Amino acid sequence: MAAPQESVVHGSKANPKDLPSTDKLLRHCAPLLAEHGHTLVAAEARHLLDALRLRVLAGQASAAQLALEPLAQQLAQRVQQRLSPRMRAVINLTGTVIHTNLGRALLADAALQPLLQLMASPNNLEYDLGSGGRGDRDDVVEGLLCELTGAEAATVVNNNAAAVLLGIAALARGREVIVSRGELVEIGGAFRMPDVMASAGAVMVEVGTTNRTHARDYEQAINERTALLMKVHTSNYQVQGFTAAVQEAELAAIAHARGLPLMSDLGSGALVDLSQWGLPAEPLPQQMLAAGCDVVSFSGDKLLGGPQAGLIVGRLDVIQKIRKFPMKRALRMSKLPMAVLEATLRLYLRPEKLTETLPTLRLLTRPLAVIEAQARSLQPLVHAAVAPRYAVVTAAMQGQIGSGSLPVARLPSAGLVIAPQGGRNLGSALDKLSRALRELPEPVIGRIADDKLWLDLRCLEDSAHLSRQLPALQEALA
Repeated sequence: MAAPQESVVHGSKANPKDLPSTDKLLRHCAPLLAEHGHTLVAAEARHLLDALRLRVLAGQASAAQLALEPLAQQLAQRVQQRLSPRMRAVINLTGTVIHTNLGRALLADAALQPLLQLMASPNNLEYDLGSGGRGDRDDVVEGLLCELTGAEAATVVNNNAAAVLLGIAALARGREVIVSRGELVEIGGAFRMPDVMASAGAVMVEVGTTNRTHARDYEQAINERTALLMKVHTSNYQVQGFTAAVQEAELAAIAHARGLPLMSDLGSGALVDLSQWGLPAEPLPQQMLAAGCDVVSFSGDKLLGGPQAGLIVGRLDVIQKIRKFPMKRALRMSKLPMAVLEATLRLYLRPEKLTETLPTLRLLTRPLAVIEAQARSLQPLVHAAVAPRYAVVTAAMQGQIGSGSLPVARLPSAGLVIAPQGGRNLGSALDKLSRALRELPEPVIGRIADDKLWLDLRCLEDSAHLSRQLPALQEALA
């Protein structure tokens, strides 16, 4: 007597012969095919069935898992995952306002609102509406940059690393550039000033020492092969103690006496004096130009609060030389960041309104009392979501501006500290909590320190972004 066959609808082990064909599964998923087309859905169906076949052969699948309806649901989920963007909005609770890994500066509404319409239609990126002839894309922002910095001319490229590379290549290719040893910076991604010099085809001449460089060091290094003197603002570290550096005005006098240009790399450049809001002052491009620098470069997506961009301002003849250098075309900005940059620069025409209109400055100047009150209101809600495995308390915190800007300065802040309960496997418990927060619909990014998870609330202007996700967090930790 033959043994009875196991039913597909029960929890018995699956039989490979009961696995449906790709065509059969696709016929069952006609609406999914109609919505997304055959190519994507069929490819995901094959991947799904191949993976399930391996599980069946290994005895790790039940017969119920081979039914068409659960397979159709899995297929729909796979298709949706493939179509979901890899870049997602996250909630930054790290305490670092301009976070390199989290997209740096937030863009202003004034820059975002007209963007969709502008990008979805032809625009005058390189068209002169006045003359009806070909224009230059630098024209979009050059006037604004000159007005805001006092420069004679300006040009832009896709980031400040490119601005430095282009400036050195255009002004000193095949010749020597003099720079202080104390300014041979390395920024994120092991991008080092000596490497930039080499890539630009210039010969770097180091003068002085790590902590002390004097005017005579530059003067003694200048010779017939010298093409450029360079000053680099060490925005991502500070040398303290027994130090000396030559300021821009003195260095400009040395350069100009020998007929040489002076280039200043500010890195994270601000366009307004931050000290008026109680923040540490950063050197401004307009200050560097007034001190005699012939060309100044700085970032668009740090303290300026705009898109990733490298802004180059300075003397007309020097900027013209940089603009005409062949490398410029390879490094130029595309229309999307150019439009955002223009809109961001226009915000600076109303400096009294910047703490309202510029997100970066608004976050940096959020009142501490507001953040503390926010922490107190969120504490019982978060505690209820993670208890009893974790305890939540409010705490004072020290954030930072971030992204290579003002490396020593700290921002008084407040937030929530979450600590595992039980005293065992603290690392594992914190990893589980951190992962659960990252896997929320709008991922929450905090920082782990001292066997606790710290959630700094400075960048959370709307508490609802966190509170509405707490049921999902509670379920993930159950």
